[in-house]
Amino acid sequence: MNTADAPGSWDCHAHLFGPYERFPLAAERSYTPPEAIEPQYAALLRRLGLSNGVLVHPSAYGDDHSLLLHALAVRPALRGVVVVRPGSPLDLADLRAQGVRGARFSHRSGAGGNFAGSASLADLHALAPRLADAGLHAELWTDCRALVEIAAQLRVVPVPVVIDHMGGFDPKAGVDDSGFRTLLGLLETGKVWVKLCAYRNLLNESDWEVGREFQQKMIAANPERLVWGSDWPHLRVTPAPDPVQLLDMFMEWAGSDAVVRQVLSTNAESLYR
Repeated sequence: MNTADAPGSWDCHAHLFGPYERFPLAAERSYTPPEAIEPQYAALLRRLGLSNGVLVHPSAYGDDHSLLLHALAVRPALRGVVVVRPGSPLDLADLRAQGVRGARFSHRSGAGGNFAGSASLADLHALAPRLADAGLHAELWTDCRALVEIAAQLRVVPVPVVIDHMGGFDPKAGVDDSGFRTLLGLLETGKVWVKLCAYRNLLNESDWEVGREFQQKMIAANPERLVWGSDWPHLRVTPAPDPVQLLDMFMEWAGSDAVVRQVLSTNAESLYR
């Protein structure tokens, strides 16, 4: 399928950084990336043949959402995901009108899993009623090991939950791993969405083809709750992958043009429009 043939087609996960003279990073942060500015991302969308994009607020900006909100104001084809904690200066009730559709939280296994400036699972529970009132979903950066313990909580959160990076599946553990089965179970409920963005889970694999079965299991579980994201500009990955190749990989693994259209257009339009 040619992505240009899918009106309203979306890249559902990207980040902006800079220009730093106008949008400086937070003093307290876990990483310092090179600039990745809005005109570069607009050029990437054209190269991908996609018409819309979703910008996820990076933790390196802390509570300063000025870059994200500026990009949404100047580019109507973009939507945003903020990071909020109780006491945040953002007024949740006003965000949807500004192009924001969700708020991101982090709950990752292992020491140091969550970056400075991120919002926690406890923050999600505290803010969930207000997110629901504001018409926003929750986005969760987590992994399959952590999901086993929190799956029951996610089933009762009063907003849709969108899980990043294919749930951080472990390719060496395989598709029968309890954590991955937990992710599939959540997907089957229809309450949870998953962003298909396999490459970060495959960086230590000599052959990324191992990711095909994981994606296909997710498609079998619930093709109506999947979206795709480039993860541009591929923070802390050297060398950075080519987003066109990542999109091609998703489309090849999708198995049919119908699934590609469902993921890139129908589902994303439902979640972000």
